Amino acid sequence: MSEAHCTILFNGERLSGEANQPLIDFLQQQGKKLPHVCYHPALPPLQSCDVCWVEVDGERVRGCTLRTREGLKVVSESAVLQAAQQEGMDRLLNRHELYCTVCEHNTGDCTLHDTVADMHIPIQYYPYQPKPDSKDHSNPFYTYDPDQCILCGRCVEACQNVEVNETLSIDYSAAHPRVLWDGGTQIAGSSCVSCGHCVTVCPCNALLEKTMQPNAGPFTNMDEDLKRPLIDFVKTLENSIGMEPITGISLIDNALRKAEIKKTKTVCTYCGVGCSFEVWTRDRHILKVQPVVDAPVNGISTCVKGKFGWDFINSPNRITTPLIRENGRFRPASWDEALARVAEGLRAVARDHGGNAIGFIGSSKASNEEAYLTQKIARLIFGTNNVDNSSRYCQNPATEGLFRTVGYGGDAGTLRDLQQTALIITVGSNLAENHPVFASHIKQSHKHHGQKLLVVDPRRHEMAERADCFLRIRPGTDMVWASAMAKYMFDHGYADEAFLAARVNQVDAYRASLAPFTLEMASEVTGLSIEQLTEAAEMIGRAESVCLLWAMGITQHSHGADASTALSNLLLVTGNYGRPGTGAYPMRGHNNVQGASDFGCLSNVYPGYEKVSDEDARQKWARAWGVAPDALSAEPGLDNFMMVQEAHEQQLRAMYIIGEDTAFSDADASKVHEAFSKLDFMVVQDIFMSHTAQFADVVLPGCPSLEKEGTFVNTERRIQHFSAALPPLGESRPDWQILTELAARLGHVWNYPNPGAIMAEAASIATLFAGVSYEYLVGWQSQLWPVKADGSSTPLLYTDTFPFPDGKARLYPLEWQPPMEAPDAEYDLLLNNGRMLEHFQSTNQTGQGGRITSLSPNWFVEISSQLAQQRQLAEGDWVMLRSRRGELQVPVVITERVAGNVLFIPIHHGKPGVNGLTGDHHDPDVNTPAYKEIAVSMQKLARAPQPHPIPLHNFRHGQRTPLDHLPVEQKWQQPDYREPPEHVNHPEKS
Repeated sequence: MSEAHCTILFNGERLSGEANQPLIDFLQQQGKKLPHVCYHPALPPLQSCDVCWVEVDGERVRGCTLRTREGLKVVSESAVLQAAQQEGMDRLLNRHELYCTVCEHNTGDCTLHDTVADMHIPIQYYPYQPKPDSKDHSNPFYTYDPDQCILCGRCVEACQNVEVNETLSIDYSAAHPRVLWDGGTQIAGSSCVSCGHCVTVCPCNALLEKTMQPNAGPFTNMDEDLKRPLIDFVKTLENSIGMEPITGISLIDNALRKAEIKKTKTVCTYCGVGCSFEVWTRDRHILKVQPVVDAPVNGISTCVKGKFGWDFINSPNRITTPLIRENGRFRPASWDEALARVAEGLRAVARDHGGNAIGFIGSSKASNEEAYLTQKIARLIFGTNNVDNSSRYCQNPATEGLFRTVGYGGDAGTLRDLQQTALIITVGSNLAENHPVFASHIKQSHKHHGQKLLVVDPRRHEMAERADCFLRIRPGTDMVWASAMAKYMFDHGYADEAFLAARVNQVDAYRASLAPFTLEMASEVTGLSIEQLTEAAEMIGRAESVCLLWAMGITQHSHGADASTALSNLLLVTGNYGRPGTGAYPMRGHNNVQGASDFGCLSNVYPGYEKVSDEDARQKWARAWGVAPDALSAEPGLDNFMMVQEAHEQQLRAMYIIGEDTAFSDADASKVHEAFSKLDFMVVQDIFMSHTAQFADVVLPGCPSLEKEGTFVNTERRIQHFSAALPPLGESRPDWQILTELAARLGHVWNYPNPGAIMAEAASIATLFAGVSYEYLVGWQSQLWPVKADGSSTPLLYTDTFPFPDGKARLYPLEWQPPMEAPDAEYDLLLNNGRMLEHFQSTNQTGQGGRITSLSPNWFVEISSQLAQQRQLAEGDWVMLRSRRGELQVPVVITERVAGNVLFIPIHHGKPGVNGLTGDHHDPDVNTPAYKEIAVSMQKLARAPQPHPIPLHNFRHGQRTPLDHLPVEQKWQQPDYREPPEHVNHPEKS
């Protein structure tokens, strides 16, 4: 038997399988069952339920603590052990009333119900004992019922040490123990971020999604005046006929429910983390989102949006029929008429002004296959490279920095690398709110495995609070900080000279370019002290491995590409590429912003980043598409930014925008709106009547991911498949079908039967995706590009070579260029901006249904206590923020998250929103607007204050209560606790 396998003896039977596996999982794979309730494969052994007793080497132990090994002998079926197991269950049932047939949670994943059924318990020893606390409905997404809580602690462990939000606890010494939120009894107002992790792991109905209540089963939605007497009658009957007949009825009910419930694997529609999970539906009702251990990125982790942010799917505000503008108003139209109108409008512009007068914006929320078709229509049918996606607004500077230095425009490794590195550096990234599941894994490593955390940011967000070193940097100066760090590495012997000599070009030129970047110069520019800079440099230099993450706090500046380049340079200098636990990780903001770029929605590259200006590439794509090479343009096209500029000058005459709210998201909103108003023809394909759709001549109703099939690429370069959980709503259609039908009307009949055929075509042409296939993406499988022809992935880049002709990386010399917009005497403050955990972009999705909106319905601006004192402002006072372009009115929130004269405003609220203040100054290398560079003045207004701009029930008012483990030993230390099978006087505390 190999080390990876072993044979154990279980109740006298020899079983062979994986070694060092939790015993309970091992047995389940063998078709055997060991009774258990508190055990969960994604959690450490909790030892809290006292149901899984076994005997090993003559000693009685809890089976959840055991892992398989060669020669392990386990007994679980002796009289004493079965008595102990039943005693443990009886104590649980003293805290939990079994009324499974009328319980919403009897849908196949109630561990308590299933274990009771498996144990064939004849009668309950301890009667159920109600508790004094009432059910908590204060959270908009889930409820907590103390009367049903069995105190297993799964939720506590998940919250404390998997999610690491550190909100939940149990005081086992209390007279009536229950789960607590920040030590209190109400969810609302605590630090709970509604990630739903506690609900996912709860083994009964104590924590339950509100979407499961009250109609999850045929008998659940009954009036309490009927339900309560019915439960009482059944419990009385149970005392005479025993539990098993009643359990048998609940098993039948369970089977009936499961037959009605559809479980579909999908991938989250929000940020770039790429969480996957099952969505449970019955008809069009979304019962719940259920993450699974096998999900390759998140496992059982979710955030508030991924777990609960799906109300938009059935929103009455969905566009469900094509719309055509006539006489300034929209009217419904048939698909035939709408597509004919689109084809006619695009043809007319191409005929009169040429294909380069049309611009296409692909969606960062649509699938890879739909991105591929978008650029194919632009390039093949209209001969233009005017195609882009929303990465222009956020991640193109990061991609450019990576192209300059290491060659691939994506994360160097995976979440696994982030978990195992010695030092995590986050720069300009509010990770806990923008990529919360990644943040949870990093918080785990930091809390339990000695990982160090260095945070560089103008704002003291959660990750900054947790950091070993936090540098509150002056906005827009990160290139200087990173370059000074690189110089420090060379000057103090921390540069990896062997790595540089063997694998990196331009070392001498780069080192010479660092001469100006002394610690003194960096201190003057960044506002950080020399001591702070030295501490950070020593952390970096001494670390055995470093992963560096950054996001829009870097990229949305006028020289974001240079700052991104400087960060990658620093990693090269220290040899932190190509090894496990190293590399650059630009965090992608949308679920498929990586894939939209990967599959060709960029103005200068085909799918797989093959340059349109490369003659060999152009010939290859022309040959594959069956046209002459000169049918494809060799000139890079217009990007998003330039499309708006050219439309404003009436050089671009038509636009086709898919799933992007450009009118809200692009900088200098007034100019954007003027540009759209000047277009001859505009098509918007979306699921809601967005700000952008209001400018359209034709609006086509597409489908969200739950209503179609396709693939996404997450920030790790991980390609994952999703399936349709629901049919399209109304007359809406999957975007790939719309694009295919439009192409046919334009004379190109492609006949794709399904998205898999589209992916097969892309993979057959683009070298980067050579082995990508739906066959390799079944279930929870995924592929990470580059994918070889045999289907094998590349989880970690640059292990052998860098994708340059000589296989070496390139250090890229830089010169410091200050931000294009800075405060002055009139506009004396700097307005930083970004996302909030609970919202997403223009709230077209999260704003539906009201539940997420209720967490923070108001717009506000964060100001420091120093500034509030200077300006005589109190919480909720209204101010006018005025930039060089526009103005808006918001109440103030006074907080230590910001400091000095730097403000922060969320990007989600308002109309036209924060982009009424932004300008068209931009990064000249990649044309990304400098969203984070807004100089403003602030004037107090004579308006009645806004009470609680951030509502009191919002998690930002909470105070965490950290624990390093579930304190089950407190229960064992209670005077009345006895180890089963001995009976106890107070089972509710045992």
